[in-house]
Amino acid sequence: MNTWQEDRPGGGSSYGQGNGGYRSGAAAEPPLPPELNPRGPGAPAPRRPSEPTAQGGYAPQPGYPQPAQPGYPQQQPGRVPPPATPAGPGGPGAPVPPAGPAGPARSRWPRRRKIKMAALTVVGALLVTGIGTYFWADSKLNHENVLTSYQGRPAAGKGTNWLIVGSDSRVGLSDAQEDSLHTGSAEGKRSDSMMVLHVGDGGNTLMSIPRDSWVQIPAHLNTNGNGQTVPASTSKINAAFAKGGGKLLVQTVETNTGIHIDHYAEIGFAGFVGIVDSVGGVDMCIDKAISDKDSGLNLNAGCQTLTGTQSLAFVRQRHQMADQDLGRMRNQQKFLSALAKQAASPATLLNPFTFYPMVSSGLGTLIVDDDAGLTDLGSLFLAMKSVSGGDGKSITVPIGNADFRTPTGESAVKWDAAKSKQVFDALKNDTAVPDFK
Repeated sequence: MNTWQEDRPGGGSSYGQGNGGYRSGAAAEPPLPPELNPRGPGAPAPRRPSEPTAQGGYAPQPGYPQPAQPGYPQQQPGRVPPPATPAGPGGPGAPVPPAGPAGPARSRWPRRRKIKMAALTVVGALLVTGIGTYFWADSKLNHENVLTSYQGRPAAGKGTNWLIVGSDSRVGLSDAQEDSLHTGSAEGKRSDSMMVLHVGDGGNTLMSIPRDSWVQIPAHLNTNGNGQTVPASTSKINAAFAKGGGKLLVQTVETNTGIHIDHYAEIGFAGFVGIVDSVGGVDMCIDKAISDKDSGLNLNAGCQTLTGTQSLAFVRQRHQMADQDLGRMRNQQKFLSALAKQAASPATLLNPFTFYPMVSSGLGTLIVDDDAGLTDLGSLFLAMKSVSGGDGKSITVPIGNADFRTPTGESAVKWDAAKSKQVFDALKNDTAVPDFK
């Protein structure tokens, strides 16, 4: 019986005869039409088994793996080798070089993105540190309700006015420190220095007020808690601070000058010494040698760095000067300007080993009004720095009589009424302050 191949081109072949395969010599079958391809139109036709050879094997057909040759590895059954590479460099029969070691894996992030992320990380860290430092420093401030409304209080003027008080408070000092600083051990506190700092567009001005100024002290409640009112009186301005603290002192300054006080800052002995020591001392140039038994100060003439102890003695001593308190105020202005310049310098603010001790020692004993914050204190230091840098001026309330004799026979300082009014009006209106010698 004829087989199914008899009717095919080159037929006559029979299956199962001869070597058990297809008869040799049979013509190759043409490829199936695309529409009959079981894999779908456009797909390669199914592979055919090899034709038998005369030696009893099978001849490879196009697209099928070649038989193994001596010196070449036998192809594993069921696996198709990769296509042959071109000869020579790219020619037929050229062996494929083995793959070299894999290079380092390339990052998914480009270099610019890495730099951007690093910068954002640094900025984030600085923000966190800055915010934490701000709240830490703000917690160090001691607020006190010293700015109160009262009948006849001067209206707010142009610019900002600070009342800065150096107190002789011994709070924070041990007995040994009181001895070494020659402060004594008096209870309570009195003003050791008093200044008004005006900050405005018309220029910054630091005006000292002699603590022995003979002024009107407003009526006020007795501080002993009995609720009685102490009537108004004329006395030394230092008495206002001793009797009523910062609140009565602010009211006394406002009443006698007509200047509205916007902020208040008070620092005691311990805080003053701590600030100076934390910034590494303050550079000062001394005109002539000083030897003062009461303050314990002994300095040679010339430029030098004062420690905290030396600085406190320097701003307190007065017996070496012919005009006593007036000369001491000049030293205080000179020193505070130098201190502000050093405390507000980048070398101090950007160095954590000086910045944090300065803040801790200074703010821990600093008393400010309820509305004053760290930004206000920053403006205060910058204004003080500008005064020392020549962008502002340091003055004293114009004096009419530096040795005015009170009804009790005490020596006090009486202001020059006409000249003082011109200065006070300039500060209220933020205009140029007149120069009086």
